[in-house]
Amino acid sequence: MSARHALIDLEPLRVSPVFRRLWAGQVLSTFGGQLAFVAVMFQVWDQTASAAWTGAVGLSQALPLILLGLFAGVAVDRVERRRFSLITISGQVVVSALMASQLAIGPVPVGVLLGLVAAQAAFAAAGGPVARTVLPQLLPRELLAAGIALNRIAFQGAMLVGPAVGGLIVNAWGVGVCYLIDCLSFLAALYGVLGLPTMRVEAVARPGLRGVRDGLAFVVSTPVIRGALLTDLAATVLSMPVSLFPVINAERFGNDPRTLGLFLSAIAVGGVVASVLSGSFTRLPRPGVVMLAGSTGWGIALVLFAFSPLPWLALAFLAAAGAADTVAVVARSTIVQLHTPNELLGRVTAAEQIVGQAGPDLGNLRGGLVAQATSGVAALASGAILCVAAVAAVALTTPGLRGAERQEVSGRTRTPPA
Repeated sequence: MSARHALIDLEPLRVSPVFRRLWAGQVLSTFGGQLAFVAVMFQVWDQTASAAWTGAVGLSQALPLILLGLFAGVAVDRVERRRFSLITISGQVVVSALMASQLAIGPVPVGVLLGLVAAQAAFAAAGGPVARTVLPQLLPRELLAAGIALNRIAFQGAMLVGPAVGGLIVNAWGVGVCYLIDCLSFLAALYGVLGLPTMRVEAVARPGLRGVRDGLAFVVSTPVIRGALLTDLAATVLSMPVSLFPVINAERFGNDPRTLGLFLSAIAVGGVVASVLSGSFTRLPRPGVVMLAGSTGWGIALVLFAFSPLPWLALAFLAAAGAADTVAVVARSTIVQLHTPNELLGRVTAAEQIVGQAGPDLGNLRGGLVAQATSGVAALASGAILCVAAVAAVALTTPGLRGAERQEVSGRTRTPPA
């Protein structure tokens, strides 16, 4: 493969003006969201000086996703999706405007702030599944993985740059300016969604719990979808390393705060590099094999990180882990998109969203508990080895992931690119 083909595939931006407009709005809104997150964390700590309250920020974000995610997926499969997306983003604009109003009225009590965070997370939990259903309507199937990779690099770029910029803005002008920028960034996302075509679902989902049950039944009974989500759970629940970074840094690297700060950056850098070079794997014909290889590489890199004797070597292995994670995530999303009928896509992508966001939280909890009983190195190494073993088990029991090439499921309709 030539060096040019190894670079991220920009063809989706060229062939679909609608996708290009949507992607630009997502880039800006994701960056604004990172600024707002930094502002929330700073404001909560500034008002309470309590780690329990800063931990409650994560709870405020997670609960709406867990409670509403699957029901939001049902709604996505029942209503016209462009309209549903406009409603969810408009809700986020309103909430971020309320947070930005602190520029005029002053800081709100921390309980009110967390309520606004929860409201924002509720709209995001509803908007996540519908956003994941859009790509198959805009791009031909051979460009779907490239579109997912473009979305991934937008997220990673915001994660890499946004927190640092947010800290500078809070220091210079206060949290209100971050909230205001976040509000304006959602207007950009709203502009992107306004350009979408009408996206109706031909076979409307049953309401409520019956619709949720239908979606879960499809996930469980479809081997490649089930295998893709189990692979992600194996990587996150068994071997998520973030909660172990302080422990490992103290055990192996003298508790140097500079090293600790670089650990997370190394994962992000690796992810960005993999996204820039995503053409090397998004053009491959078997996303299942790519996903299994990426998840295996994640586990192996973390084992090597756990036993690295030198800080620079540890950072190199973390960067490799971040790159492998990006490969696995892009391939997993491609599998879900390609193998899910349009009328079920909202519910299945809602399940994918919950797995992708709740799995790391459970993994960090597992790591902390095991480290408390043993050590940070033992907790991470054992979890990473279990991850590799679990991925191997999924590969052995799910031949469709090993052999199936890209295919488009029956029943899917696609609006031609504008």
